[in-house]
Amino acid sequence: MTTDAALQRLEDALTEIREVQQRNWPAQVPREVHYPIETMGLVDHLRHWAAVAGDRTAIAFYGREISYAEFDEYSDRFAGWLRDNGVAAGDRVGVHLGNCPQFSIAMLGILKAGAVHVPVNPMLREHELVHELTDADVTVILTMPALAPLVSLVRERTPLRVVATTDMSDMLTPDATGAPFPIADPSGSDWHTIMSASRAEAVATDPDALAALNYTGGTTGMPKGCEHTQRHMVYTAATATVAMGHQVGEDPLTVLVFLPVFWIAGEDFGILIPLINGGTAVLLTRWDAEVVLDAVPRHQVGAMIGTVDNYVELMDRDDFSDHDLGSLTSPLAVSFVLKLDKGIRARWRAATGATLREGAYGMTETHTADTITLGFADDDRDLDKEPVFCGLPVPGTDILIVDADGAPVPLGEEGEIILRSPSVMTGYHRNPEATAETLRGGWLHTGDVGKFSEEGAVHYLARNKEMIKTNGMSVFPSEVEALLMLHPAVERAAVVPKPDPARGQVAFAFVELVAGSAAAAEEIVAWARDNMAGYKVPEIEILDTLPMTATGKVRKGDLFSKVDAPAATAAEV
Repeated sequence: MTTDAALQRLEDALTEIREVQQRNWPAQVPREVHYPIETMGLVDHLRHWAAVAGDRTAIAFYGREISYAEFDEYSDRFAGWLRDNGVAAGDRVGVHLGNCPQFSIAMLGILKAGAVHVPVNPMLREHELVHELTDADVTVILTMPALAPLVSLVRERTPLRVVATTDMSDMLTPDATGAPFPIADPSGSDWHTIMSASRAEAVATDPDALAALNYTGGTTGMPKGCEHTQRHMVYTAATATVAMGHQVGEDPLTVLVFLPVFWIAGEDFGILIPLINGGTAVLLTRWDAEVVLDAVPRHQVGAMIGTVDNYVELMDRDDFSDHDLGSLTSPLAVSFVLKLDKGIRARWRAATGATLREGAYGMTETHTADTITLGFADDDRDLDKEPVFCGLPVPGTDILIVDADGAPVPLGEEGEIILRSPSVMTGYHRNPEATAETLRGGWLHTGDVGKFSEEGAVHYLARNKEMIKTNGMSVFPSEVEALLMLHPAVERAAVVPKPDPARGQVAFAFVELVAGSAAAAEEIVAWARDNMAGYKVPEIEILDTLPMTATGKVRKGDLFSKVDAPAATAAEV
């Protein structure tokens, strides 16, 4: 329990760190956020831009440009279709798609209907999909024809009552070129029928009502739904705009996004930030260096986020210098396999004139984009410090570093990062115990290790050491363990990260079999491929017994050392 005295110590420490941060505030970054309209409703911002800039492109997708007037109309029709199918305020609607305009249209239509948007990762497999649809109580889902058989397979084990489909190409013309997927016959999906629904009438927006359930993993069990509101979304997009050196709505930002928009970081950059600013989302289904080099000058892209590896791949191309990337003033990077260093930055700056910098600190629970790195990279101050440099908190967000007892630590000392902001989740859906553990006294306890520099900047040092990053995607050992335990031959499973030169890390599972079982590691790996997303599938080694503590817990410390030289019996993905 957090006492009043403990909370007061946090407030006193916060006063001190704020003074330091204000003295070091970057000149390029506004200290306050000004919104183009008074309401904090996301749908109201869409209606605003449709009214004042209806002809402006909202979404560009492989040659198809959707205006704000069309975006508003199409999302009204989606809301009307939901109404026709009995969806009421508060009902959960799943969007089970890759990157395409229909994702954004469905999301805004769901919010216009007062329903709850549930983005569903299309890489999920059977057991994962059942868990998410059931936990969120999804009754209506929009999926792709290619995924419809999987949805049909699990449907009877979920609350689903309506399943509709849209193909990735449904909003492209038959002669469209450049898309990395075939142009399908639109009669093979339900999108035309959905878009034939009458437009739903506008209703008042409640910015504090539950608007989305964004699923994330954690230290125990299966993924949890983070409860977010439209106010959370608008604040996140607005402060992320300020963190790029723009006041909200003053510059119709054009953002190129290939990150999956079903992830919250992709949602922020691919849907929310362009929408709040009346800007354009240049949406790609996946990373393609050639397409990116063509798209940046064509659409005058101003911002992009990708891994350091992505930027190096661009620079390594023979035709890199043939493309004018002068519009790209906010190239944001995520250090993953390759780390951002002075050499890579100098090379990018010499080629484009812009400064490549780290993105921002954040997590699903905070709606991400919690810090500012602009202004610290021009003289490489950020890279001269201990990595990873995350910058100052965005306006309205507070960050502190605390010790194991929850007491603030001095500048330069390591501890847990705790955070308070207007975009922190309301709680974990249907999980009051996890909510109480994570949200204490108004502060989100992240579990991440960090410290403050002398200028008040946050340095991220480590996530919970068990969390795994595979090709930039988060893999939570507890989730993989829970799924492996569904295999009838598995008695116990313990998952740890294994270094991998190509993917950063991979999951490695040590498995103890049920007495009498003769299952092979290869068999369990094959089962895992059918029951969990591909990036989560672990390498597996079978042990006679897992190392246990006296209290019955797995001694994972013993297993961390084993992944450096796994036994020959390990089955690889």
